[in-house]
Order: sequence, then structure tokens, then C-alpha cells
Amino acid sequence: MKIHKLKFESDPDKIKLVKQWIDKIAIEYQICEALYPDILISLTEAVNNAIHHGNKGDRSKKISVVCKVKENKLKFEVRDEGQGFDPEVIPDPTSMERIDRESGRGVMIMKTLANKVEFKKRGSKVEMTFKFKSSS
Repeated sequence: MKIHKLKFESDPDKIKLVKQWIDKIAIEYQICEALYPDILISLTEAVNNAIHHGNKGDRSKKISVVCKVKENKLKFEVRDEGQGFDPEVIPDPTSMERIDRESGRGVMIMKTLANKVEFKKRGSKVEMTFKFKSSS
């Protein structure tokens, strides 16, 4: 298993670091072009949630992102330093009273794009698994 790590402060401007980091991983493992956007969008959503909801925008708190590569799977872990949340009580973003809201869709997007999504550490850690085939 190979492990890649990234750690940064809770600053929305740091999300661009995540894209650069994913780009390197995608090149190294020759991730097919069809899967790349799913990984980028899911990870961006998870990091954005960690910054704004987990760490409440507190720039003194850190975000940790890890990618574990084993055989044909990429497992990304995003962890914040916040209190966590109960993922079982996330309101349905497609309900009539929430359909017009601009926020609240991140978890649904992650669950749609990743092969597997799990919340751990009382919700302060999200794990997303993507199965891949190299483009070679």
C-alpha cells in the first residue's frame, strides 16, 4: 500500500492545493479521465465541508487529507479538528423545503460519485473509496 498525505490550515484558498495534489496522484496512477472529475468533486466537497462546517472557518485548525492506494482502489480520508456531526440526520437536499438552497448537497454528491463513503470519528473524518483502472 502506498500513502500520500496533505495537511493545511482551514482556509478556502487552500482548496487549490487539493487539486494540485489530486493531479499528481492521478498522473502517478494513470487514473482514467472519466474517474478524475468524480474524485476531484468529491474531495473538494469533503474539504469544503471540513473547512466550513467541521472547523467552522477557524484558520488555526487544520485539515488532513490522506490517500491510500492499494491494488485498484484509492481511499481518501479527509479529517478536520471540529466537533463532528451525526451523518444520519443530514436533511434531504432534494426535499421541497430545501430544493432551492445552494448548500447542503455535499454529502449527497460524495455518496453519488464515490464507490463507498463512510463517516468516522463522530463525523469529523470522511473516507471515500474509488475503484479505478489505469488509463494505460
